Amino acid sequence: MLLIGVLISGCSFQAQTPAPVVSLNSPVKKTYHRGGLTSEQYKVRKGDTLYSISWAANKDFVDIANNNGLKQPYTIYPGQVLNLNFSKSKSNRQKTDLSKKNQTKVATKNTNNVKKQLVKSTSSAATENTIVAKKSLDQYKKPAYSETTSQQNINEVIHKPHSVLPNKVYKWHWPVKGKLISRFSANEQGNKGIKIAGSRGDRIKAAADGRVVYAGNALRGYGNLVIIKHSDDYLSAYAHADKILVKEKQFVTAGQTVASMGNTGTNQVMLHFEIRYHGKSVDPLKYLPKT
Repeated sequence: MLLIGVLISGCSFQAQTPAPVVSLNSPVKKTYHRGGLTSEQYKVRKGDTLYSISWAANKDFVDIANNNGLKQPYTIYPGQVLNLNFSKSKSNRQKTDLSKKNQTKVATKNTNNVKKQLVKSTSSAATENTIVAKKSLDQYKKPAYSETTSQQNINEVIHKPHSVLPNKVYKWHWPVKGKLISRFSANEQGNKGIKIAGSRGDRIKAAADGRVVYAGNALRGYGNLVIIKHSDDYLSAYAHADKILVKEKQFVTAGQTVASMGNTGTNQVMLHFEIRYHGKSVDPLKYLPKT
């Protein structure tokens, strides 16, 4: 009788506390911290973008792209191995910029030479034209005026398509309205952006025109995160969102809603906002308009 009672009580306990269901076929989604990728190589996983990898490696996406022979729009594939080890003394971007400067100097020098030659040839041609014109005026008392039959495009306006990023950010806008609760810190372990308090569901807006290059939650400590590319120089990030309202590769305009405020990855409803210049975190308050 005692044994039967124990078995009954055991069955009763199991019925009240069902065992957790674990699917062996469901892949465990890996996450990584900002700056957490310190290895020399990285194997691309599903959902990664070059920008999320550069964010996690704390490197400039242009450097990683150049180092791996990637061309715009920097498409990567699951299983692809990226080399994250390159010279710290001079980045690929710096080498590229230096090369462009040298090319500009050469082009300017060549242009000046061409201009000098054109001035000489123009002046000699003008002298010849003057002589011919004098002869013509001697022959005819009234000069003949010719009309141009070809069409001329005067002040032709070329509209750039919305799918092209600007060369630079002309103006930054505050992503949300709220109380500033944490400022930027340049210390190694310091806050790499600013934190703004708000209410759940508040609209988070793009700080400038750009294209969404990451929308997900693989970066640990950021929760639901949106990264926007504004130019080859600037990126901005919007972390801890409740809901992401844009998709990767989508173009957005300044002030457009990209997410709603929440507390994913943190214990308080807020927005963590970052701006990166050439892969390095900078103080957003130096870019945002004064309030």
